[in-house]
Amino acid sequence: MIRKAELGDIHRITEIIKLCSQNMIVNGIFQWNEEYPNAIILANDIKKGELFVVEENQIVLGCIVISTQKDEIYKRVEWLTSDSIHFYIHRLAIHPENQGRGYAQKLMDFAEAKAEKEKIDSIRLDTFSQNQRNQRFYEQRGYQKLQEIYFPMQSKFPFYCYELLI
Repeated sequence: MIRKAELGDIHRITEIIKLCSQNMIVNGIFQWNEEYPNAIILANDIKKGELFVVEENQIVLGCIVISTQKDEIYKRVEWLTSDSIHFYIHRLAIHPENQGRGYAQKLMDFAEAKAEKEKIDSIRLDTFSQNQRNQRFYEQRGYQKLQEIYFPMQSKFPFYCYELLI
């Protein structure tokens, strides 16, 4: 089941993010760190009603942020569509023990169906250039790779922007 996250979920979501971060680091992917994403950011996502969780047997297994707010860094990106209302995906994470079981697919299916229902023009996101697994995941879903952006507090390597027309 997918539902909006509640503040009571914050401990579990933070735990999942931390385990995902550690798992990526073990695999040489330095995408997330102690500073990002953190509990303050996640709590703000919840308060804005933008953080959703996937759960099974009332256990949160992963999360996704679906936002209509365009971050400042995205303003210089040449997107496929003109600026109107878009979804921006952030902080997609699945507990490492549950990865490879289709939960990320379910969260993205949910985001794409929500975009279609709400007549959103496209879904935009970025993913770390060193995370080839994520790049394949989005490209297999039809997302088009656009240009690079940089988050110096996270990595010296670029992040690739992607967009899917709805």
